[in-house]
Formats: sequence, C-alpha cells, structure tokens
Amino acid sequence: MRKSIALVGNPNVGKSTVFNALTGLHQHTGNWAGKTVSLATGHFKYKDIFLDITDLPGTYSLVSLSPDEAVTSEYIKADNSDLILIIADATCLQRSLLLVRDVLSLTSDAILCLNLMDEASKKGLVIDVAAMQAALCIPVIPMAARSGEGLEQLLEAIYIHTPAAEQIHSIVPDEIYESCVTSSTNQPHHADRKIDSIVTSKVFGFPLMLLLLMIIFWLTMAGANYPSAALSAALAYLDDILRNLLTEASVPRYIISVLMDGLYTTVAWVVSVMLPPMAIFFPLFTLLEDFGYLPRIAFNLDEVFRRCGAHGKQSLTMCMGFGCNACGITGCRIIDSPRERLIAVLTNCFVPCNGRFPTIIAMILVFLSAGSGAVKTLTSGLMLTLFIIAGIIMTMAMSKLLSVTVLKGVPSSFVLDLPPYRVPKIGSVIFRSILDRTLFVLGRAVVVAAPAGIIIWLLANISSGDMSLLEHFTCFLEPFGKSIGVDGVIIAAFILGFPANEIVIPVMLMCYMSSGMLTDYAGLTELQSILTNCGWTAKTALCVTILCLFHFPCGTACLTIKKETGSLKWAALAFILPTAVGIILCFFINIIC
Repeated sequence: MRKSIALVGNPNVGKSTVFNALTGLHQHTGNWAGKTVSLATGHFKYKDIFLDITDLPGTYSLVSLSPDEAVTSEYIKADNSDLILIIADATCLQRSLLLVRDVLSLTSDAILCLNLMDEASKKGLVIDVAAMQAALCIPVIPMAARSGEGLEQLLEAIYIHTPAAEQIHSIVPDEIYESCVTSSTNQPHHADRKIDSIVTSKVFGFPLMLLLLMIIFWLTMAGANYPSAALSAALAYLDDILRNLLTEASVPRYIISVLMDGLYTTVAWVVSVMLPPMAIFFPLFTLLEDFGYLPRIAFNLDEVFRRCGAHGKQSLTMCMGFGCNACGITGCRIIDSPRERLIAVLTNCFVPCNGRFPTIIAMILVFLSAGSGAVKTLTSGLMLTLFIIAGIIMTMAMSKLLSVTVLKGVPSSFVLDLPPYRVPKIGSVIFRSILDRTLFVLGRAVVVAAPAGIIIWLLANISSGDMSLLEHFTCFLEPFGKSIGVDGVIIAAFILGFPANEIVIPVMLMCYMSSGMLTDYAGLTELQSILTNCGWTAKTALCVTILCLFHFPCGTACLTIKKETGSLKWAALAFILPTAVGIILCFFINIIC
C-alpha cells in the first residue's frame, strides 16, 4: 500500500526537521514545473505501507500571492495528496491556526503536528491537546521534532489514517486558541523580547551584526588553514598513486600530463582551497539561522535596502554570498517580488565569496598593510574590513541603480517572521549545511573546474613560434592590463580563473614562472619575492584587490544565475556589472597613483 503526504506550515516552524526525521537520506529537491520554487520530496516505509512525502514551501495562508506560497496553495487545492501534515509552532500557535483553518476549509484529510512543545513548555504555555483535537475534528500530535519526541505517535497516526468523509467545516482560530491554550505567565515571550531589545535596537543592532560577521570570517579563515593543508597533502599523495598507476598502464606521457597536471591538479586545488572554508562558514551561518538571528538581520537592514529600491531579505542572501555567491543567488528565492529577487541575484557577486578571500588577504599582508607583528595584524584586519564594507556599499549602490533603471518599480512590503530564539541542534546543523550547501556548491565547482584545467594545460603547453599559446594570450592582454594598473598575466589569470576564484594566484604564478601547470607558493615571503621581481608594486596589489573584489562571477555562480533567472540576458548583465565597476575603479587608481 502507498500513501502520498504533503507537508505544510508557516516558515520557521520545523517543517524541514520533521521532513528529515521521516525520510532520512531518501530525499531529493526539484523545482515546481515552470517556477524557480524548490520542492523537497522523499519516501519512507512504516510497517507495511510506503509513503511519499512532499515538503511544500512555507506559507501563512492559502490565499497569498507570493510564488512560494502560491505553489503550496495550488498543490493542496489540486488534491494531489492522500493526507496533509500541518506543522504548527506550539510557541506561536494562534498564528499557525490561521493556516489550519485554510487547509480544513478544503479537506479533512489532515493531521496537525504541534511542534516545539518543549519550547512552549519552557515559556510556560500549556496546550490541551485533547480539547484541540475535539474542536478541529482531526488528529493532533504534540511533538519536539529535533529530539524525535512524538515521532512514533505521528507515524502511527499516519498509518491508521483513513480517507475522511467530506465533512469540511469552518473553524474560528481565536476561540480554539483561547479555549485550548493557557499560560503560567503573562509574558511567555519575555526573554525573546528582551534579547530583541538589544539585537534589533538602533544603537546595538548594526555593531552587533558587523561583530558577528567579523567573528565568522575570522573563524573561517583561521580554522580553514590546517584542514586545507591536510587535504592538499592527501590529494598530493593520491596524485603520486594515480601517476604511478597510469605509468604502469603504459598511458602516454602527454596524456598523463593532461590528466594529472591539468585536470587533477586544478580540481585538487579547488577542492583543497574551497572545501574547508565552506565547511566552516556554512555551519556557522546555519547556526545563526537555527538560533533565530538571521530574521533579525533582515529586520535591521530592511529600511536600508528599501531605500535602495530592494528588499529587506536581500541582506540575508548578501550575507550568504560571503560564503558562496552561488548559494546566495539560490537563496534569493526567499524574496517574493520577482523584481526585487532579480535585483538581489544581479548584485550578489558584489560581495566577495570565500574563494576570493585568500587572494585579497594575500595582497593585504604582502603589499598593503604596514608594520609588523601585532600592528600588522591589526592594520590587515582593518583593511580587510574596509574592503568588505566597500563590497556591501557597492551592493546597495548597484541595487539602487538597477531599481531606478532596468528594474524600476516600487519596493514591496513583506511580513517578517521573528521566530523564537532556540538552542541550535549542532549535529543537524552540520549535516544540513554540509549536505545542502557545501557539497552542492563544491560539486558544481568541480564540474566547471575539470574541463577548465585541461584548457589551461593546453594553453600553457602548446607552442606557436617561440611562445606558448598562454604567453601569446598574456602579450595580447598586456596593453589593456597596463591601462588599469596591472599586466597581461594578471588579466589572463582572472579570465582563466573563471571556473573558480581559488586558482587566480596559481595561474599568475604559472605564467610568471613558465611552469606549464598551476603553481603553489611556500609562503607569503616567497610570494612577495616572485611578484616583486615581476614588477609588482603596492599600486599593482591594490588594483588586483579591487579586481578580485569586483569582477565577473565564477562559472558556478553564472550557471546558477542562468538557472534561477531562466535568461542568458540577466546572466550576461550579472557578468558585466561587477566587471565594469572593477575596470573603471582600477583605471582611475592607475591615473591618480
């Protein structure tokens, strides 16, 4: 026997937690036909029945007009499921009952799951489950999904469910709430409001956001060094093994070089440099999400982005872009307005992702910061902060420019849900962030980097006359490079670094040293020596930093933009905008300095 189940609920009520608890790893995500709205689907077996479950986008009612909420409404009204599981937040039950009312006006084949009962108990809220079940005429299951409490009762309720007679009825949420919910305190949300008085205040809100962002960056950069070095060493060891196997198999030497010096070296570099920072950044970011702080960031920045003609939720997708622009672009789905969603997509790459930070930091430490020891650390941190702020300011400026030109319109209003603060479940956070974000982005990056590695090798090792194709390419770009304060090698490195920003410096070193393959450096002192001998000055490093901050999105981000917008036109504009900004800024720096 097989049943189909639809999972519905307000945002931030634990729908995904229930979904993951039921399906485990038997799940995948796809788009609703004709829309860039993702639906997670999965399956599981309980006793002798097979169950297919669809996790619908969060919604507050079935009469909303946003794309995500419209999908949920269409799905339920089409009667696509045998059973509707309504997930409600027991700490904010009155709001959730509005959705219950809408669902029960369409079908009685439903089960109400009162999630976060543990949190409700901490707030002094007591819910009469039996009375609520009698009032709604459907099963009501109290749950604490993160700890698994109530999961067995839910499975049993699903198992014994039989199609209801058509007894669709109307309910009054306010009356049910007042009769079924009591509180041992007059202010059950007092602690949350007390914290909000600090984190959303005009005095402390912005400094706290910047402080948290800086802490996350510091933890990401400092924490990624050791695992990145270990991963690089492991991949180098695997490199030796694979080369020996290919040699023993009598594979021609040039084929081995293409595969190992080109494809493998590029992919290994991307994985070793990209994976550790993402594996740190995204769990930290998700911890803030799980704790309930991210909606407060949107609340604090809503007015700023509204003045830019954009949406308050763009602040969240912008912050996500610091980890990976592709993830930030995908995250723009949370913005309901198509116009404002497109603004967020087109401007996400104006903030640097973790793939650009190593280059920016290297430029600062080697050429741009003064002093030594603690003084150098302080000045370097200050300069990095200034570059990050420059990226944020440019994001807002370009959002404003787009909102008054090609994407002209009136900023929309939105209801912002400030969920209760919760202690994050660290295990599930790590699992979810690594599976849903880190590995997803890394997989796309590897797909783009692998063929690019072969192309880079061919350019560096095929000669025409006395020079390789790569040297001809850098000579062709030299006049343009000089006009914006750099050289042809640097321009070529950024172009060939299109698959992944992590390989920009290795491509530069490969060109400068004519090594024929991506080249690493032993330390900052060696890097400074090589670049200085090649004519670099502080002006060169500043222009490289500006280009690193403002240049075209990487291949993975471009593919994501094309997928999210469904248009090459918007992907091209997202490619051109930051590139034009970087070139113009470097042109003026070259003239002034």
